[in-house]
Order: sequence, then structure tokens, then C-alpha cells
Amino acid sequence: MEALRKAILEQGRGIGDNIVKVDMFLNHRLDTRLMFDMGRALADYFRKDTPDLVLTVEASGIAVALTAAHYLGDIPVVFAKKASSSNQSENLLTAKAHSFTHGNDNILRVDPRYLPAGSRVLIVDDFLADGQASHALISIVEQAGCKLVGVGIAIEKGFQPGGKSLREAGVNLKSLAIVQGIENGEIVLAPED
Repeated sequence: MEALRKAILEQGRGIGDNIVKVDMFLNHRLDTRLMFDMGRALADYFRKDTPDLVLTVEASGIAVALTAAHYLGDIPVVFAKKASSSNQSENLLTAKAHSFTHGNDNILRVDPRYLPAGSRVLIVDDFLADGQASHALISIVEQAGCKLVGVGIAIEKGFQPGGKSLREAGVNLKSLAIVQGIENGEIVLAPED
């Protein structure tokens, strides 16, 4: 997706050899036009799979998930919560995911009422690194008795194992941009497919 690639190259920074910092447009400050462009691109790719709802993780995946859901006919967005709260039901669907960015483990939680059995679920997230969040969400989809139609990602870190593990598991994965690596602080993108 050319607009996303341009934003990554012009506004993104590589830190060390594994941190892709794109908070100027993706997950701290949001470029709304780009969010809707990404949502449209993901919706166009997954429309044929007729998802009933979009599932993501709080908080930075919500914007991309919302715009994709909009272009898929304003279907619902469900987001897995990372923290428990007193107003959550007792019988939650849960799965553990290690956060590469934050370096901690999270228990993702979804109320099963929000994922009716038999629903066709599209997972959408802002980043794919080790694939922990995606695999945890897939587990929640399976626990709910739903059908996974695919995983849509804004930016995949292709030099980390997440994309490979999902593809090897037979997941229909669409990444709008793939970072091939970081060289001297510069982000290197893989060629578009």
C-alpha cells in the first residue's frame, strides 16, 4: 500500500535492529486519512471472506480495526482487553500473549457474548512482530466456536517470526507493509507483492 509505505519511510524511524517507531501516524498520533485508506485496503482484501465482525487488541489496533469494519459494511468491532475490571463478566474467553513492544505478558480477555458461536471473524491489528497477539486472538476465536477468516495487519516486521508462523499455520494473512529490516536507523521495506 503506497501511502503507508511512504509514511513509514518519511516519518518512521528504526531504533536498534528491531524497533520500528511509527507513532507519528499509527499508534500515538493517528493520521486519519491513512487509517481510512488502510481500512479500505484490508476490507477490499477480505470482503470476499464475508466477515461478521472484526476482532483486535486494545488499544492501538482499534483505529485500523474500526476503519476496516466500516468499509466491510459497518460490522461490529470487538477488542480484547488486557486488564481485568470489576464490570467484566466472570466467564471470559482468555489467552496469554507476550508483548514484544512492552516486554510483558498480557492475558487477553473477551466476553463470549461479543463473539457469537459460528461468527466469521477477521482479526486486525496495527503490528505483527512475534505473532503472540495474533495467536492469542486466534485461540479466543476458536474458544468461542467462531470461524477465523483471516488476519489483517498494517505493518509486519518481516524479520521477526510472526508472519512466518501464521502463514505456516495456514492463516490467510494480509500485511499492508512489510519491514524487511533496519539499517543504520533507516527502515527497509520489502518489495510490494
